[in-house]
Amino acid sequence: MTPAGVELIRVENDEEAAAVVAAELAAAAQEGLQIVLTGGTTPQRAYELAAEREPNWSKAGVWWGDERCVPPEDQHSNYRLARERLLDRLSAQPRRVERIRGELGAEAAAAEYDRALDGARLDLVLLGIGPDGHAASLFPGEPTLDERSRRAVPAKAKLEPFVDRVTMTLPVLRSATEVLFLVTGETKADAVERAFGLPPGPATPASLIRSEHGRTRLVADAAATARLS
Repeated sequence: MTPAGVELIRVENDEEAAAVVAAELAAAAQEGLQIVLTGGTTPQRAYELAAEREPNWSKAGVWWGDERCVPPEDQHSNYRLARERLLDRLSAQPRRVERIRGELGAEAAAAEYDRALDGARLDLVLLGIGPDGHAASLFPGEPTLDERSRRAVPAKAKLEPFVDRVTMTLPVLRSATEVLFLVTGETKADAVERAFGLPPGPATPASLIRSEHGRTRLVADAAATARLS
């Protein structure tokens, strides 16, 4: 266990980390769970391996923790990443795919996603961590961290690419039965220490995301966890 009470799964390298997460995604798909995907470069290999392990996702639902306000074919789209690395490789598509339509603009897309999330039960939330400690599009010190009534809100980008975003809020992320962080590389070691080895706070949004009624796990390689006891 880490000092923050999160279950730590420490592996040697990013390929092993991807394999662990892929197994979790495949198992969740087999069970027909509601799965929240993440963007960025880190989960790409996990998505590929998950499609290989379980190509039939017909019982599952797929959501996104956040999205950039770009068209779905844009190179910066989190949906495009998941489609190319996961969805297009499946033999059977998920029965429910809830894409954040970022092309509508931040306000409209957030309002639409907020309605879609009304009454939804999320089972597995996959998240990464940025070098600044952000997760989803919840950035350090931003008002989005104080939102308690809405399920999805607009967010201003604090890192490149500097385009508006839509993100799930803390209450929604915390409501998931399982929160699973995937983090690799020495450039994330400082953020991992702040998120999992130090007291939580708004300066490190990832430190505030813990499953309220289930479990929270961190899958990370040796480089990313170098500063954790």
